[in-house]
Amino acid sequence: MSAARKAASLSLDASLLSEAQQLKLDISRAAEDGLARAIEAEKERLWRIENAEAMRAANDYVEKHGLPLARFRQF
Repeated sequence: MSAARKAASLSLDASLLSEAQQLKLDISRAAEDGLARAIEAEKERLWRIENAEAMRAANDYVEKHGLPLARFRQF
């Protein structure tokens, strides 16, 4: 099932638009793909900020105590 689509007005760099048209790229799809990547990157950045303290605490624990269950490792 495809997602609902909505028209949007965009201002794009003229040279990029011209090159995309020459290459017969689907500009709407390319813009959508780029926007999806930008959204994922921003979500990841925000997650890292929100969880920085927990990640620091986990790393500190491993530094002080080693990996949990390390004695059971087979390698």
